[in-house]
Amino acid sequence: MDKEKIICIFHKHFWKIIGISIGFLSSILILSIGLIKTIFISIFIYIGYFIGSKLDNKENLIEILDKILPLGKYK
Repeated sequence: MDKEKIICIFHKHFWKIIGISIGFLSSILILSIGLIKTIFISIFIYIGYFIGSKLDNKENLIEILDKILPLGKYK
């Protein structure tokens, strides 16, 4: 197969490939470290993704913390 054909297949099935990769990685983590630790790691990955996406959109981190944390602690 040439490079262009592989790239075309990758673009056509991008989300399927991502889904398979996430499923494979999750199963390896569950088998090696256990379900609870895998869920714990997944929660922190999501928190990191959430904060990173907000910062990518040029949102202020202090305003985000103010919305999430109770009583407006960081005003």
